[in-house]
Amino acid sequence: MKKEKTFDGRPCAEGPLCGRREFVSGLACAAAMAGCATRPAPSGFTASGEIRALLLHLGHNMWNDYLPEDMDNSILKDPTRTFEDGTVDTVLRNKDELWNRAVARMAEKRLNMLVIDIGEGLVYPSHPELAIKGSWTPEKMRDEIARLNALGIEAIPKLNFSTTHNGWMKHYRRMVSTKPYYKMCEEVIADVAEIFGTPRFLHVGCDEETPGHQRNFRFVAFRRNELWQHDFLHLIGACERNGMRPWAWSDYGWKHSDFYEWCPKSVLMSNWYYDEQYGGFDLATNATSDHARLKCFYDLDKAGFDQVPCGTNWAGDVRARLKIGADDVMGRLVALCRRDIAPQRLKGFMMAPWSSCDTEENLDINLRGIDLLAAAL
Repeated sequence: MKKEKTFDGRPCAEGPLCGRREFVSGLACAAAMAGCATRPAPSGFTASGEIRALLLHLGHNMWNDYLPEDMDNSILKDPTRTFEDGTVDTVLRNKDELWNRAVARMAEKRLNMLVIDIGEGLVYPSHPELAIKGSWTPEKMRDEIARLNALGIEAIPKLNFSTTHNGWMKHYRRMVSTKPYYKMCEEVIADVAEIFGTPRFLHVGCDEETPGHQRNFRFVAFRRNELWQHDFLHLIGACERNGMRPWAWSDYGWKHSDFYEWCPKSVLMSNWYYDEQYGGFDLATNATSDHARLKCFYDLDKAGFDQVPCGTNWAGDVRARLKIGADDVMGRLVALCRRDIAPQRLKGFMMAPWSSCDTEENLDINLRGIDLLAAAL
């Protein structure tokens, strides 16, 4: 039997799961030495105080079942058809004028962070093949970051590496957990670090990687157990090697309690709770399937993680069916977390309207989300 090598953040020769304990220990040391949490934002912009963040989508191919361009399928012959038809956007949906109006409302309401869900919305220098028509150049992104900073808004990049939300990777989506895939992830993360000027955080997504979320996909790929753990830690290592503190969704912990034990405390956590089943914000009385999601705030706090809880004004199926909307979610979430999460670990809040800046109707959803977060805070 070959001697197992120490894991250094890359797949080792004997396989992708070797040296896991050594890697976790190394990450903790690296995070402590790097001081990721206190690194200033680029362009002389210094972040301070409670995070008041909006999640806004630049790209949109995080919600699709990607089909290779060379597949003989009539659905690909009409480039105007989008992800609802099972293919990807070939032209960027985001409209700059609508995006700018959302940013202006953020500044007006004194929100101080924009988490940019990039996807295919940026031309990555290492992988320009991932871009589509209209993807922002690095120069345009740098100009926007400078503009945001001037408005008092910190720009934070987000890339979703979940196999449920990785259509933006194009052909790499079908190469998950292989050497070319790991290399692409590392290179794109390095690109983002350089373009954003080594931001404080990089949000890596990693949510909803389950069979249920891919039940209607043509191509299904989801990692389990030690493989999911290995790939998640690989991303965390890539962030920290590039000087960024990793930020992630927390829903893997809903059904995997060991997540709180092996995940490095350097990871900033966003548990998202939208009260989709309309069961409320009280653990003692919420008997719906949302109970595990609500409990996650307390599990993360007990385990010692820093948190930026995420709410929404998007209505899930139950709320939509009852026609009650979700405008009450953020205010109640802020009250709950300020009451029950240790103040030193509660770093702020994030609003996720889950709406693009592509139509007036969708812009209104974003503007409403901004207003609700500002009112809650």
